[in-house]
Amino acid sequence: MSRRCELTGKAVLSGNRVSHSNRKTRRRFLPNLVNVTLTSDVLKRSVKLRVSANALKTVDHRGGLDAFLLKAHTEELSPKAAELKRAVAKATVAVASVAVAA
Repeated sequence: MSRRCELTGKAVLSGNRVSHSNRKTRRRFLPNLVNVTLTSDVLKRSVKLRVSANALKTVDHRGGLDAFLLKAHTEELSPKAAELKRAVAKATVAVASVAVAA
């Protein structure tokens, strides 16, 4: 399992640990990843994802998982999230066409 957010693509960064004597040694900055279950309103199902805490705030800010996925760039998403985005977009179009026909 890689240390990469499935929604935003945030990954491990590297830098220097600087001691009091100003010695520099390499260190890693790990993203704050959490395992969460998010619910898709359009698909009416829940999905387990490994996302960063920052991505959770962004999902909430944008109005849910569906809104986040529709606005996100596909290149940043994991393959699992990209497939979910395609399903949400397809279901959104289907719901919109039913609403127009009615």
